[in-house]
Amino acid sequence: MRVISIINLKGGVGKSFTAAQMGYLLSQKYNARVLMLDNDKQGNLSKLFGAYDRNGLCPAAQLLMGRVKAWEVNKETGYHNLDIISANMNLLTATMQLQQDGSEGQCGRFESIKYAPNREGYAYDYVIIDNPPDIGLNVINALAITHDVIVPIKIDQCALEGMDIMTGQIAQMQAINPKISFMGALVTMYKNNVTNAAGLEWLGKHDVKLFDTRIRYSDKAAESTIFEKPIQEYSPRSGTARSYRQFVQEYLTKVKAEVW
Repeated sequence: MRVISIINLKGGVGKSFTAAQMGYLLSQKYNARVLMLDNDKQGNLSKLFGAYDRNGLCPAAQLLMGRVKAWEVNKETGYHNLDIISANMNLLTATMQLQQDGSEGQCGRFESIKYAPNREGYAYDYVIIDNPPDIGLNVINALAITHDVIVPIKIDQCALEGMDIMTGQIAQMQAINPKISFMGALVTMYKNNVTNAAGLEWLGKHDVKLFDTRIRYSDKAAESTIFEKPIQEYSPRSGTARSYRQFVQEYLTKVKAEVW
């Protein structure tokens, strides 16, 4: 099993959308068994799969508080091999309570994810965690079980905002989790124009570790979220859909992963 954390301290860069597309492609195109953890109180990943419950119990919060194990709250998304642990605003309350608790084992609350079977009793091949734009204890717990950190970025004047903090946090987490590594930044919402080309050149000069793939901007991406459909189903020929297929292939090549 490989655990992937999608994170950026800046909002509006496509974290949840990226997590959703990776989960869909790994499970549907590569037939891997995938569990997605919505670790963001906004619940955007949950919303993308119609799993958001505004007023109900928050499975991610229950997991963070140690009240349940991952295999007790993972739910099917309606797509074969793809499950989710959903979130809502109750995750914020749980995170604050954990921070005030001060008890031992605060960084091991997501440990059961590594041993969770899917709804058919099989082990997961991948876990994809969609994280909020902050470093709360819920994020620390996510990084404690993570192998690969992917940071989506949008090319603008704030593209590197928080990047140094993020890479520093990853370095610190290696004391708890020696297997964690920064896989690279993924440029999202890319437009083929002078501004974006200049931005890429600037990122290169600052030695930012980038994926070769750039996720192209398309209006179809926003439309797909309204209809709660992965872009691969809603508009498979769009530049965004093609870009994500290329990105997932690049990711698999980087980790030399075997999928079934």
